[in-house]
Amino acid sequence: MEKTTFELVLTDNMTVLTPATPASIKRVSIHLVTVPPPQAHAIYLKVAGQQLMAVALADEVSQWTLANEEAIIEVSLGWEVEPSAMQSYLIQQAQAAKLKAFKDVEVAPQLPANQVATTAQVVETLLEILQRIGYPLLVVKKAKPAKAQHRFTKDIAEIPFYVNSFDAQATVYWQKRNEMLIKAGAKLRQEMPLNKDGSIGLSAKMGQQLRSEHQDKIRDGQTIEDIVLKSVNEVGLFLYYGGTNGWLVLKDTTGKTIDEWTVVK
Repeated sequence: MEKTTFELVLTDNMTVLTPATPASIKRVSIHLVTVPPPQAHAIYLKVAGQQLMAVALADEVSQWTLANEEAIIEVSLGWEVEPSAMQSYLIQQAQAAKLKAFKDVEVAPQLPANQVATTAQVVETLLEILQRIGYPLLVVKKAKPAKAQHRFTKDIAEIPFYVNSFDAQATVYWQKRNEMLIKAGAKLRQEMPLNKDGSIGLSAKMGQQLRSEHQDKIRDGQTIEDIVLKSVNEVGLFLYYGGTNGWLVLKDTTGKTIDEWTVVK
């Protein structure tokens, strides 16, 4: 594919790319705030989260609106490129990439042979340009696994949970929604884990900070008074400098974790 050099101009409201030698693509304008007035010989791409959501011609774009984290990409085309052909080709590519937004979109019949090569080259150039500036339009994003949710109840407040890992020992109660009680007599991990380069990691620093805030209740590596923290995560940072999922470390007398007791399914 022949490489094309573009001039890039950034403003608060839009980004404009103009080829040094205008050809099949005259200009690419990325609108972030307002829907652009339609141009007859252009194609419009609606993007959300850097992924392609819709492809439209000039007579359709006036019906669009812009929400947060959305953008409209206006591609002004040379006269040798037919906008409707490019729209059909892009929709076909989006469906081939299995983008959910195009699952039920009807596409025009297969392009005539004399349009396929030209249209494919223009689309390839456009997609490469947009990917280079952070818009990988046809890349399917993998869904992140949902973070587990845990529910506090009055009954759970009566159950003691124990830590006996990472050279730390403690008895802990989840006594209120945002309160974890560490009973006096807890043994704290003394050896601080370090990064591979010997530096102190973020978890260790946060653990140090929590211990500093409660230093009057610590003596010789053990707590001498009850200590109240805000979360399971803080309990782990305080007792053993974190570094693992605390919901799986806290266990009752039978070995059942606090996660198993409280996770919302």
